[in-house]
Amino acid sequence: MDWRICASPVLKTSPEATHLMKRLTAYVIDGHDLRIRTAPVEREWMDDSNRRFAYRCLPLNIANAHGWEILCSNAFSAIWDGRNSLDAIRIRSASGTASPAISHFGDGILTFHVPCLFRTEPGVDLFVTGPINRPKDAIAPLSGIIETDWSPYTFTMNWRFTRPFQKVYFSSDEPFCHFFPLGRGSLETFIPEMRNLSENPDLEQEYATWMESRNAFNRTLDDPASAAARDKWQKSYFRGVTPSGETGSLEHRSRLRLRPFTSE
Repeated sequence: MDWRICASPVLKTSPEATHLMKRLTAYVIDGHDLRIRTAPVEREWMDDSNRRFAYRCLPLNIANAHGWEILCSNAFSAIWDGRNSLDAIRIRSASGTASPAISHFGDGILTFHVPCLFRTEPGVDLFVTGPINRPKDAIAPLSGIIETDWSPYTFTMNWRFTRPFQKVYFSSDEPFCHFFPLGRGSLETFIPEMRNLSENPDLEQEYATWMESRNAFNRTLDDPASAAARDKWQKSYFRGVTPSGETGSLEHRSRLRLRPFTSE
């Protein structure tokens, strides 16, 4: 099945936005199943945070939803005994089901095969990593960047155990891979430099205004009658405004709206 998506900053296709659209195609190998979804903002640990305060962090929310996730086809467990050989990882899946992961490289690495060839526009790579802001005990995802505008090769998503004798579990439909397009060579266009804040008086003034406001907010936060207690948190960055009240950027976003993969 040929799964496709057109990635664009807007969901409704207008004549003005057509030139912004880029195609991201997932060619699933015949006979295989591939479950892909847009990465959600929600995380269980964020739901469980005190008054869901974790969702007040806009950079965290945007990162959570920054791309798509590939999901496990079946549930399984795995445990590593600390050796470097292929048989050092023992994997068990539910009766009658095949495990989505195997021990392929050794060295405590758990490998997921992705039965798909991705295609991006010329000059666009695919950044592949583990599910963002989804920590998993005793095992950590490894990241890679793939030139998907030409490569006829599949790739694997790998996780490395961080300690032995700790069983890890992956449930059915749990994400094991997160990916998003990345312009090749974009990092090389940046000229990194370091300066004193005082060299930018306008920025320094905004910072000073923010620090004064933040300190005052924190001082009165424990007072039930205060504006800080009523507001609970400062929302300037979330709203995209500077400490002085100016609009920070006309392109400020408080959420991402990515298209799902479809077969049309």
